[in-house]
Amino acid sequence: MGVGKSTVGRLLAERLGTGFRDTDEDIVAAEGRTIADIFVEEGEPAFRAIEKQAVHRAVTGHEGVLALGGGAVLDADTRALLAGHRVVYLSMDVEEAVRRTGLNVARPLLAVNPRKQWRELMEARRHLYEEIATAVVATDGRTPEEVTRAALDALELKTALPGGQPPAPRPEDLMASGVTKIQVAGSAGTDPYEVLVGRQLLGELAGLIGTKAKRVAVIHPEALAETGDALRADLAEQGFEAVAVQVPNAEEAKTAEVAAYCWKALGQSGFTRTDVIVGVGGGATTDLAGFVAATWLRGVRWIAIPTTVLAMVDAAVGGKTGINTAEGKNLVGAFHPPAGVLCDLAALDSLPVNDYVSGLAEVIKAGFIADPVILDLIESDPEAARTPAGPHTAELIERSIRVKAEVVSSDLKESGLREILNYGHTLGHAIEKNERYKWRHGAAVAVGMHFAAELARLAGRLDDATADRHRTVLEAVGLPLHYRYDQWPKLLETMKVDKKSRGDLLRFIVLDGLAKPTVMEGPDPAVLLAAYGEVGQ
Repeated sequence: MGVGKSTVGRLLAERLGTGFRDTDEDIVAAEGRTIADIFVEEGEPAFRAIEKQAVHRAVTGHEGVLALGGGAVLDADTRALLAGHRVVYLSMDVEEAVRRTGLNVARPLLAVNPRKQWRELMEARRHLYEEIATAVVATDGRTPEEVTRAALDALELKTALPGGQPPAPRPEDLMASGVTKIQVAGSAGTDPYEVLVGRQLLGELAGLIGTKAKRVAVIHPEALAETGDALRADLAEQGFEAVAVQVPNAEEAKTAEVAAYCWKALGQSGFTRTDVIVGVGGGATTDLAGFVAATWLRGVRWIAIPTTVLAMVDAAVGGKTGINTAEGKNLVGAFHPPAGVLCDLAALDSLPVNDYVSGLAEVIKAGFIADPVILDLIESDPEAARTPAGPHTAELIERSIRVKAEVVSSDLKESGLREILNYGHTLGHAIEKNERYKWRHGAAVAVGMHFAAELARLAGRLDDATADRHRTVLEAVGLPLHYRYDQWPKLLETMKVDKKSRGDLLRFIVLDGLAKPTVMEGPDPAVLLAAYGEVGQ
C-alpha cells in the first residue's frame, strides 16, 4: 500500500505504448463498493477470493502493464500464474511506507500502529515478493518518473515513444500524490507555520514535533480512543515519551474542568517548555488542545490533526483557542497558533454525512466573504458537495483554508480584518448556547448567515440577488435556514455578551456585496427584529 503501483504502472504503460490495468480498480468496478467496504462487510478471506478471480482474469486477458494489490501474491495459484511473466517488485523501507500511507485509512485514522502493521505485513510477504520478482526496484526517495525509468532499465525494455521522452504526468496522478502546503504568516511575535492538505500525511508529524521535544501528549476525544492510543504507540516507537489524554466528545470537552484534567496529565508526565501537544479530532478538540498548550507553562508548541471539515477549514487554522463557560461560547481563550496543521482528507471518507455537511457552513462562509469561486463550485453540483467523494472536495477545503490563512496572517488577534471570519457567528453562537451546544456548529452558523444576509438587505447594504443566494446555497447542501421565532429575546441577550460587542453596542459582520464584508454597529432594534422575522418560524 502506498508504494505507487498504479502511478508507476500508468507511466510504464505510456512509455511502452501499451495499455494499463489495475486489479484493485477492476474489483471496485465489479463490486460497486470500495475495497475497504468489502473488508468491513465480508472480511479478508472473502476479499481474497474476489481478488484471486480478478487477478486471474486480468493476467490471462490483458497484454499490457498490470498492477496487482499488495496481498495478491499470498495465493499460491496466483504466484504460479505469474511464473513466466515479467514481474516488478517495487520496494520501500518502513519510514517511506509510513510517510506515504500514514493516515490513509478509514476512521478512526489510526486504527493500528502503522509501523508495526507495515513490518508485520512485510515479514509475511517480502520473501514471496522476491520469489516471484523478475526485478526489484527501490522507490525510496525517487519520483514516479525515476521509478519508471529504473523499472525499464531493470527489465531491459525500450520505450516506445520517439526519443524516449516521457509525456507530462496526468493531472489526476499529480492530484493523487500531491500535498498542498498553505503558509500562514507569523505576526505579533508568533512563528509562521504550514497547513498541509492531502493524504498520507502521518510521515510529516515527527518533523513538526522536532528534535528538541522529549515528551508528546496526544489529546483526543472519546470517539477516537483507538486513534489516540495508536498515535501514542507510534510516537513512542519513534523514541518519544508519549501519553494519550482522552477527553469528552464535541463541545463537552471545552470546559475549565476538562482543561484542568489535561493540565494534571501534563504535570504528572513532567511536561516542559520544549515538549509538544498534538490535538487530533474535531474543532472542539483542537480548540481545547490549543488552549491547554497556550496555558501550560505560559505556552508550549502544539500541532493540530483535524479530522472534520469544520476543524480543517476553521478551528485548526489561525491560533484562536478557547473553552466555553455557562455565559457563552469561547469566552475564555488565547491566541496561540499551532506549529503546524495536518489536514488528511482520508479522515473525511467515513465522516457521518450530517457532520460533513455541517462543516460546509464554514466553507460557504469563506465563499461569501472572500472567494466566490467556492460558491460556484458548490452550485455546480450541490449533491456532490455533500460528500467527500465529490470532485471538488480538495479544492473547496484548500480555498477555504487559504481565505482564513490570508486573513489571520495580517490580523492574528482580531483587531480588525479578522472579524470578517465571524460572518454568521454572532447569532450562530447564541443559538448554540440556547441549545446547550446540542446543535452542530455549522447548522447554527448557517442560520446566522441567513440572518446576516437579511439584516444587510433590510439595511439597504446588500442586493437581493446576493441575499437570496444565501438561502439557495445553504438549502441546496442541506443546511438549516430557520430557528424558533419565540427565542429572539434570549438570543438578543446572549448576543450582547458576544466577543464582537463593545459595551452595549451590538456589532455584526455583514456584506456590502459579494466578497465585501464589513462591520455593522448598533443596528436599529426594529431592523434586527425584522431580519429575525425572516429567519424565525
